[in-house]
Amino acid sequence: MKKNKSKFSVRCAEFRDAAQIFALIRMYPEELLQRSIGDIVQNIDRFLLCEIEGTVAGVVSWQILPEIGIPTKPSVEIKSLAVMEKYRGIGVGKALVLKAMEHIKPLNPRQIIALTFTPAFFASLGFKETPKSELMHKIYAGCINCIKYDSPFTCPEQAMSFDLDGQS
Repeated sequence: MKKNKSKFSVRCAEFRDAAQIFALIRMYPEELLQRSIGDIVQNIDRFLLCEIEGTVAGVVSWQILPEIGIPTKPSVEIKSLAVMEKYRGIGVGKALVLKAMEHIKPLNPRQIIALTFTPAFFASLGFKETPKSELMHKIYAGCINCIKYDSPFTCPEQAMSFDLDGQS
């Protein structure tokens, strides 16, 4: 199949985009945890979209992970990365993640993490495989309530991290 080589742009999501974001995430129930419209609207300031000829071709968001006490090792998770099948392989996912990282870095977290079925993609962006046992804050924040797997440690997603310690 010929890949669509159209020019694309990445922009911050707006409230009017919530239904399209919801629909795109729902296209991938095996790969992504589903998000309600309410959750998307509440977090719209943490979503980016990629548009190609007026179509939402991809989406990504991020979440600041909780810490107990003074935040000494804050982490931010890349979430809900979805690219429409017909727009894969032309750089949409890469553009979305890199733009999300631009938004995250000024917060000065210790690391950016992702749980993914496509670790090679994240490795190509500088992420490294990380044991899930080192991401207990992620497990506390989301995995513990996952309805897809009985344990965060049996989930087939690979934990990946991008270390920002020492970077400004």
